[in-house]
Amino acid sequence: MGCCGKNETKKGDEELRNTRPAPIKQSPSSRKSSPPSSIRRQPRQQQSQQQPQQQPQQQLHDHLFSADYPARAGPPPASQPRNNDYTAPSGSPPARSNRGNDYAAPSGPPPSHRPQNDYVAPSGPPPNPHQARNDDYMPPASPPPTQQRIHENGYAPPPGPPPTHRNYQDDYAAPPPGPPPNRKGQDDYMAPPPGPPPSSSKPKPQHDWESIVPDTSLFPPPPSFFSGFDRSPTSNATEQEAEAGEHYCRMFPLAPPITLDRDPKALDALRTHNIRLIEPAPNPDPRNRMPGFRGSMDWRAPGVWSVHTERNATDSCIFAYPPLYAVTEHSPLATGRPKTVYYEVAISPSIKKREICVALGFTALPYPTFRMPGWHRGSLAVHGDDGHKFINDRWGGKEFTQPFRAGETYGVGMTFTPRNGRVDTDIFFTRQGRETGRWNLHEETDSQQDLPVTGLEGYHDLSCAIGTYEETAFDVIFDPAKWKCQAVRSQI
Repeated sequence: MGCCGKNETKKGDEELRNTRPAPIKQSPSSRKSSPPSSIRRQPRQQQSQQQPQQQPQQQLHDHLFSADYPARAGPPPASQPRNNDYTAPSGSPPARSNRGNDYAAPSGPPPSHRPQNDYVAPSGPPPNPHQARNDDYMPPASPPPTQQRIHENGYAPPPGPPPTHRNYQDDYAAPPPGPPPNRKGQDDYMAPPPGPPPSSSKPKPQHDWESIVPDTSLFPPPPSFFSGFDRSPTSNATEQEAEAGEHYCRMFPLAPPITLDRDPKALDALRTHNIRLIEPAPNPDPRNRMPGFRGSMDWRAPGVWSVHTERNATDSCIFAYPPLYAVTEHSPLATGRPKTVYYEVAISPSIKKREICVALGFTALPYPTFRMPGWHRGSLAVHGDDGHKFINDRWGGKEFTQPFRAGETYGVGMTFTPRNGRVDTDIFFTRQGRETGRWNLHEETDSQQDLPVTGLEGYHDLSCAIGTYEETAFDVIFDPAKWKCQAVRSQI
């Protein structure tokens, strides 16, 4: 359609060029009249840009407008404006005429361009959000088929919620009146019968503990296991002398038991208790020279010796031969019976000193003769100056008895008893013929302070050990017939 319009325009232009009509006089009003509003001149800038290309057409338009030719209604086909100054004629454009089924758009703006004020909500409540989104769909008044829990055999559940979802508050039946059976009130409690219960009507027999447990106040005091002293309260040796005694013990270990069968005189002296004392020898170590025994020892009768020491006498230990306990002759493991060794010392009444510097005990040989008995290995003794007992103890000893006094007789003994394949050893002490103290060699001791008792357990020969220092005077008695303690005679 557009192409036909262009050809007709060209034919009209050629006819106008060939036939020029006579000029028609126009009135002043018609000259001054402007062209129709639909044919307005373009802006200057656009005219200047299009002037070179449209100059022939412009001349044609000027000629037409200057003549008294009546213009057609509407713009010429060839000079339709191309810019925004074009105003469409009233009515629908030819190109948009009804072509099809004569469809006419509904009156009013499209729904998407309606103002908000024109919207009117439909009557009734808003649709349920759980309902279907299609406004035209209305679900049936029953659950959907997929939620109908129909059994394969055609079984349908009964109406209403399942039993687990029922409101039991409505169906709950109130409990019976009164408390539960296990919480009944005190009114239902049956009071006990009057009087005391039958079990307390008769007194129960009480346990007579007094007849079984003895009165402990009559017991002797327990032994002082941990009552050792660091120093003696009366007199003490020097540290140098103690180190010299330890050095002697390291140089001369304990000797094995001797065999008395080779010495008939020793066996005879042992059987007749005619024991001989041995004067202490000086210290053989040239680095620790000690003065020897200062005093005298006199044999007065078989089994009786008299000893006297000077005022400036140093520590000395007197031994005897043969040993009072010989393993080869007296061991209870060999004989199967106990063996007791014992001797007494009678302090001279002529001693005026307050402290009696005498010690009674036993020792395994060899032992340092320049030291008191009980201070080193394999030795024990009871010291008369403080009454303490010493068992391989070079410090202050342990409390045991009262200090010695002039004119009294003291004795010390040891008993070896076979027991379960070993030797059990007891030590006892007598004063004026009566036993006043006893202890077991293997009693509880302090592991940090007490040293071993090796040499005193019955596996080594034991000799009497009589310690002296300063001025003393006493008699040593080995003869049982002259002992003051007659109870020991039956054990020898």
